[in-house]
Amino acid sequence: MKKTRKKYTLYEIGQGYTFMLPAIFVLAVFIIAPILYAIFLSFHKVELLGGSSYDFRGIDNFVKLMEDERAKIALWNTIKYVVIVVPAQTLLALVLAATLNAGLKGEKFFRIVYFLPTLTSSAVLTLIFMWMYNQNGLINKLLGMIGLPGYNWIGDPDVALPAIMIMNIWSTAPFFMTIYLAALQDIPDTVYEAAKIDGANFWQKFWYVTVPQLKPVTSFVVIMGLIGTFQLFDQSYIFSKGSGGPNNSTLTVVLLVYQYAFKNLGTMGYAAAMALGLALVILLATLLQRKFSKEENLY
Repeated sequence: MKKTRKKYTLYEIGQGYTFMLPAIFVLAVFIIAPILYAIFLSFHKVELLGGSSYDFRGIDNFVKLMEDERAKIALWNTIKYVVIVVPAQTLLALVLAATLNAGLKGEKFFRIVYFLPTLTSSAVLTLIFMWMYNQNGLINKLLGMIGLPGYNWIGDPDVALPAIMIMNIWSTAPFFMTIYLAALQDIPDTVYEAAKIDGANFWQKFWYVTVPQLKPVTSFVVIMGLIGTFQLFDQSYIFSKGSGGPNNSTLTVVLLVYQYAFKNLGTMGYAAAMALGLALVILLATLLQRKFSKEENLY
């Protein structure tokens, strides 16, 4: 009897893996294999054009990474971007969701309007904002209408990165707003009724009831924000035409990886090492966020 049961169990396991094979194949070919190949490249000097060649360099690429001034600038720009954009887009998403959840008139209309930036292509949004920031663009024209001088928003190194930050906060907050909105609608009304009986006003209910109830969702939103902002590439590439300018002010780590991988010959291995370092930074930032939010105590 046990032998028959064992065969039946193995048959079930075989069926399960058979159904999983397409997903396993996709994961292996398009995720696991590229990761392993990138790790392999990071320890080599690679020449892919004109005949592939792999020259083993050990940890030389990682040592060079520590001494690369442009890599330090790119990392600092990326960290500034993350530190400002992630809290701002999270707070804005929460405020927008709480506003829509308050039952105001025209709620469905505002949901559509708020969500529109998320439906628009990132490249198109970037081009629109470049026109707005242009010296002959909308912002300078509005400034001229009230008697103020125009400004070179894209050409000033002190303003170029904040300009990208503003655009990304505006375009990404609506996506996280929908996540917050779904979570807000799952909070039981009895919790708010109990708070009201205890004499809590609107702000007290929001701070002591709504925010704690949304803590797991906030943790998810922040983690997704960290991953997305550390990988900033397309907006910076379009703004600077691939250079990371002006004066390296919009140079990010992913843009620098692209430059080393596809614009400089023989530096594909170094680019892979830089990409691997960025992955470790993202992993560390995510782990720190989980620890500080004490997410493990919520389940």
